Amino acid sequence: MSFLTKLKQTKYRIIASLVLVLLVGWIGFYIFLPAINLRSVKFWVYLTFIMLAAILPWFNESLIKKVPVYRSGGKKSRTRYNTETNFTKRNLFLLGFVEVPLAVILIGSIFSSPFFFARQYASVIDVENGVFEEEMPEATEITNIALMDTESAAILGNRTLGALSDVVSQYNVSGYYTQINYNNSPKKVANLEYENFFKWIVNRDSGIPGMVMVDPVRSNAEYIKFSEPMKYATSGFFGDDLMRKLRFSYPTKIFHSVTFEVDENLNPCYTVSCGKPKVGLFGAFDIDEVIIFYPTDGSSEIYKVEEAPSWIDIVFDGDLACEKYNWKGIYSGGYFNSIIGNVGCKKTTDDFGYIVLGDDVWYFTGVTSVTADESNIGFILSNARTGEYRFYDVIGAEEHSAMGAAEGEVQEKGYKASFPSLVNISGQPTYIMVLKDAAGLVKLYALVNVENYSIVATGSTQAEAMSEYKKLLKQNNVDIGTEENTTEITVENVRLVNMSEQTIVYITATDGNVYKGYLESDESLILIRVGDKLRLSYAPGEHESIFIILSWEKAQPAEGS
Repeated sequence: MSFLTKLKQTKYRIIASLVLVLLVGWIGFYIFLPAINLRSVKFWVYLTFIMLAAILPWFNESLIKKVPVYRSGGKKSRTRYNTETNFTKRNLFLLGFVEVPLAVILIGSIFSSPFFFARQYASVIDVENGVFEEEMPEATEITNIALMDTESAAILGNRTLGALSDVVSQYNVSGYYTQINYNNSPKKVANLEYENFFKWIVNRDSGIPGMVMVDPVRSNAEYIKFSEPMKYATSGFFGDDLMRKLRFSYPTKIFHSVTFEVDENLNPCYTVSCGKPKVGLFGAFDIDEVIIFYPTDGSSEIYKVEEAPSWIDIVFDGDLACEKYNWKGIYSGGYFNSIIGNVGCKKTTDDFGYIVLGDDVWYFTGVTSVTADESNIGFILSNARTGEYRFYDVIGAEEHSAMGAAEGEVQEKGYKASFPSLVNISGQPTYIMVLKDAAGLVKLYALVNVENYSIVATGSTQAEAMSEYKKLLKQNNVDIGTEENTTEITVENVRLVNMSEQTIVYITATDGNVYKGYLESDESLILIRVGDKLRLSYAPGEHESIFIILSWEKAQPAEGS
């Protein structure tokens, strides 16, 4: 009995269906890793292929039949045939099983949309109103802002790895750098990955040995070797693949993002955010749990978001944080208002930056009206670990306008600005960003006043940019408060040092303190002599006992001058 003949018999069709279902189900699950969860669209797509495999043996054996075409005179043509579909009612009935999960996806998506549930989308988050001057700490030295973007971090990271001959030949640095708070300062971290399948085969027993940590404030990077190597990674294959390990451990969880981090002892881990739709079957997906997965041994722990340990930094990613605020900003007045009237509708700008406040990483982005012009009506901070939101009513230039203003200051150099973050300088909301050359290297720092983006200061260090910015605020009669550090000193020594294509004037006082200024910003510094008595306005610098000169004047001329 031939195979096709056997397939005509019911018992063999049942066997064939079961074999195909098991084969397609297992291979599909192993490769595509869908969540076995009715509220996941990916699950219903997966189910569609399983249903197709199940009904395939039950189709009529001939779906297409050839029909002879008769010539005039009633003679059969020996050369030409037409084809017509022989779709029986049974075949159409069988296809109905495949159409069921597709219908669930279509109908579920429609009845989970903002068209029906606009106000439910808007109520997913609560937003507190904050007072900028009170809640944003005033910056004297900028140490809590991740000014470097991923592109620049990758350049530094690759250079660091390139110096390690025993590592660079077998691994490369992950293209995704995670912004974390480590020891109360911002860092960007990326683990090593296997370069390809063959490098995985060679090195899988020894695992992934380390990571690159980049300091985005001071623009340096270092390679850190793990105390134990990583067994699981996104570049692993088969059982060593990170996502496969996670899916087999948590088959019903809907994963949103998987983020590499380190704990307080620099041990590697991944934070895996899990969630579910809040509206209808598929709408308004939000995070409610987080898995901490340790890739060294494959162990893991799962927490509710509100119970997650404080040392982890990223549970909500920046894109989701912006999307959820947009639901509230756009749909609070109902769906039709979001389309026609736009009364009170607002949204975030198209990117975000990072700020470290306390022990947490926060996303920063501006808020503009949906009929967007080149100004913001405020900005939000969103906590990357807890999902908390704060809105600050600060009207001014939107981020891209500020970036253009900073680039315009050095247009002859052709530098490009990174997406800015926000700082409080003397009570003034201020954008801060870096300017990069064509190779992606950080060349300058820039500060732009939010309310008046014609006030732009640049410098090759953060301190220089800060000093220049405060001078510009004074020149533009901007009230920067009354508190100011002032002192009178006697000059013991004056030195001019060329660093990073700029000249820094170091003034040592008789009390041992050192004050520095930038000749490019204040050419009159060249007039200071040993023995001069100076009256200085200054700000703290990056090092203890070295201060930044904001302004100066001679209190008394030097003896014999």
